[in-house]
Amino acid sequence: MSDTDDIRTAARARLKARNDFKVMLAVFAVITLLLLAIWFFSTGQPSGFTAYFWPVWPILGMSIAAIFVGLDAYGITRRYISEEDVDAEIARMTKKPTPPTDSAA
Repeated sequence: MSDTDDIRTAARARLKARNDFKVMLAVFAVITLLLLAIWFFSTGQPSGFTAYFWPVWPILGMSIAAIFVGLDAYGITRRYISEEDVDAEIARMTKKPTPPTDSAA
């Protein structure tokens, strides 16, 4: 496999991650609006908006997930693995443990 093919594969994966993040944000917005509507029509308006705001918990959970997916798609967690990284990991995995030496003798 050539270098150009590797770059194209990495670029394709990166574009897919960004597209998946945008789709996730759209789904997140729809679910948030649905939860807010359920809360509003079940407890919000009749109680004068003093009822327990339970949608905060699923919204918080989805927000945390969106942050991590966004960091993976755009942010600091996106790092390319070089051939040197692969070679170093193979060397670590195949390295035979050295037997302990007796320094007291």
